[in-house]
Amino acid sequence: MRYRTTIDSHVFEFADLKQVMACASPARSGDYLAEIAAATAQQRLAARHVLAETPLKQFLNEALVPYEEDNITRLIIDSHDAQAFAPVAHLTVGDFRNWLLSEEADTNALSALAPGLTPEMVAAVSKLMRSQDLVSIARKCSVVTRFRDTIGLPGHLAVRLQPNHPTDDLRGIAASLLDGLLLGAGDAVIGINPASDSMQVLGDLLRMLDEVIQRFQIPTQSCVLTHVTNTLKLADAGAPVDLVFQSIGGTEKTNRSFGVTPELLDEAYAAALAMKRGTIGNNVMYFETGQGSALSANANFGVDQQTCEARAYGLARRYKPLLINTVVGFIGPEYLYDGKQIIRAGLEDHFCGKLLGLPLGCDICYTNHAEADQDDMDTLLVLLGTAGINFIMGVPGADDVMLNYQSTSFHDALFLRETMGLKRAPEFEAWLQGMQITNAAGRLAPASSNAMLSDMGTLKALAG
Repeated sequence: MRYRTTIDSHVFEFADLKQVMACASPARSGDYLAEIAAATAQQRLAARHVLAETPLKQFLNEALVPYEEDNITRLIIDSHDAQAFAPVAHLTVGDFRNWLLSEEADTNALSALAPGLTPEMVAAVSKLMRSQDLVSIARKCSVVTRFRDTIGLPGHLAVRLQPNHPTDDLRGIAASLLDGLLLGAGDAVIGINPASDSMQVLGDLLRMLDEVIQRFQIPTQSCVLTHVTNTLKLADAGAPVDLVFQSIGGTEKTNRSFGVTPELLDEAYAAALAMKRGTIGNNVMYFETGQGSALSANANFGVDQQTCEARAYGLARRYKPLLINTVVGFIGPEYLYDGKQIIRAGLEDHFCGKLLGLPLGCDICYTNHAEADQDDMDTLLVLLGTAGINFIMGVPGADDVMLNYQSTSFHDALFLRETMGLKRAPEFEAWLQGMQITNAAGRLAPASSNAMLSDMGTLKALAG
């Protein structure tokens, strides 16, 4: 297939579909760093013209990363559901955009279509969309998951309570944990990024979180975000592992840089299912991703960073995760330079993940050397809330003292819920009301009536 178009008597020609995709992408620093971005606005427009006329089924015939060289490509192609794809198989990328924006593409239709879409298809159509398109289509997607509570119901927003500490001090973590619970956060997961790889420390963190959850009968799940091989060792040793975590990427080479293969993830998935710790569901995996990870590992194969990100979702989909989180601005300005690029990337990631049938959340964040600030994060927060994001982060003061980056706070979640009328996971909300942390309307109750504060001695004991 030839990829060419003429604009104002100027002929633009592209070598292959991979180049069309890269040049059609909105401008971002990572693609310029990789020397694959459009050189001019005219070239970007031409690439989008060509992409709009490309048949969706071309992505099944022309792999951006060779099938023979990449196990993620093989997984995507071999697991493709042709029957689910059939309703849109005759469309071009541009026609697909128009269909997605139509009333015909309702929640049921999008859910049925998801197994028939490849990551490259959803990445392609996102490149033809305005921000409002990404919001309105993602909002129609519903992806619900369960472990000890129900996440992703329409009109709901969950929060990962992230009580990190620079030395993994249990007392410091307990203080942040209590802060988050008293502000109504933690229904997505209570998840700690450990500073240490010590198996003793990791086990202590897991046991502390489990004791809090069991002592107060909190309908949520815990996770210590260590490498999957550590989690397998902890599970074998009898530690109370709820969710298995792993960072993943969109190419085989990227995942090998993380020390991960699909076979290893298969083993971890089977082990987590066998533990049967979920009470209302068996979604047991938690993945994190981020635009730029493939390029930073020199593993992008000339593919633009947003498409590489979407390909990571193709791997995640294999494991029916409870949560998948795009850590959108964490990798740095080399890949997403400023607030504008971070905002666009967050909307793209959420849109692509939801179309693929995944429970997308977002760490709405930036590093201190990026050209971004908290106003940019507020903008993305509201946009993603409107788009139906499954969960966001809850970090004390929005400032992670261990990872040294800026995210969203417990108060940001309160703002979004209040402004948009969003509810917590229903089981978690019922628990908060039973503990008199929130009232019947879901708003914070006076601290004097709080049943958890009356049991502070127990929490102090748990923290040592």
